[in-house]
Amino acid sequence: MLFLDGVYVEHPDGRLRFRRVKAPTSAELHQLTQTLARRIDRYLERHGLLERDAENSYLAGDDIESGAMADVLGSSITYRIAMGPQRGRKVFTLQTLPACEKSSDNGVGKVAGFSLHAGVAARADERPKLERLCRYITRPAVSEKRLSLTPNGNVRYQLKTLYRDGTTHVIFEPLDFIARLAALVPKPRVNLTRFHGVFASNSQYRARVTPAKRGRGGLAVVAAVAEDPTVAERRASMTWAQRLKRVFNIDIETCPACGGSVRIVACIEDRDVIGKILAHLAEHSADLEATRPPSRGPPQLGLFG
Repeated sequence: MLFLDGVYVEHPDGRLRFRRVKAPTSAELHQLTQTLARRIDRYLERHGLLERDAENSYLAGDDIESGAMADVLGSSITYRIAMGPQRGRKVFTLQTLPACEKSSDNGVGKVAGFSLHAGVAARADERPKLERLCRYITRPAVSEKRLSLTPNGNVRYQLKTLYRDGTTHVIFEPLDFIARLAALVPKPRVNLTRFHGVFASNSQYRARVTPAKRGRGGLAVVAAVAEDPTVAERRASMTWAQRLKRVFNIDIETCPACGGSVRIVACIEDRDVIGKILAHLAEHSADLEATRPPSRGPPQLGLFG
């Protein structure tokens, strides 16, 4: 999660000013983690997903919807094998380091299995650092670099941070590993990126605090600041082609043959139209190659260029 380290205050002139707050202390993080854990427990208990007795809390297996996917999800969160002859047993782990007795986590609130860390921050002018932080929190759940196969064909996953008991690797059977990946697939029509507070889509302040001025009353806000625009207010959103290059490193604005710039003419999404275009190109590919002029590089600068 990415949070603002402050609040917006509305001044008499109608403008919003950001007021930064100090970093939370360890005691404040611990208190906030305790509040979050209590509210999450109440939410799960209210929906019949958690049962509580005098000493412990545990998952309610009877009220959870049945099915193959429910069994996979239950095995994933309880570190059990979901498929194969070893179903129901604990996942095999490798403990190659001694257990860590003392925790060196400073500035981290930990309560009943919940942890909250707020030790990384970026200023408004530190755009590269903010981008790295956003990429980190939106990273995939599994790192391919730490995946490998054992000599007997099992999947070995190396942990980035070892567990307190010294566990450094987790071993999965191939079928059970596929079940783990299936448990990570989100449900259909679920937003993976959500905005809250002033950045929520229905917030009346969103258009007043975002550079693109999008949201409720966005046109009125743009008209109000048109006379005195700032650098942040003139900043425009990236195109989908620029986002494609930024996120997936796929550049469609540069010709791979000559290196020149490519202008996007249209974006075709109709499957029937796409099929006709591809069929036409496949049918007349030989004619196109014969009539196409040879590729050449960009013109060289002369003495007076």
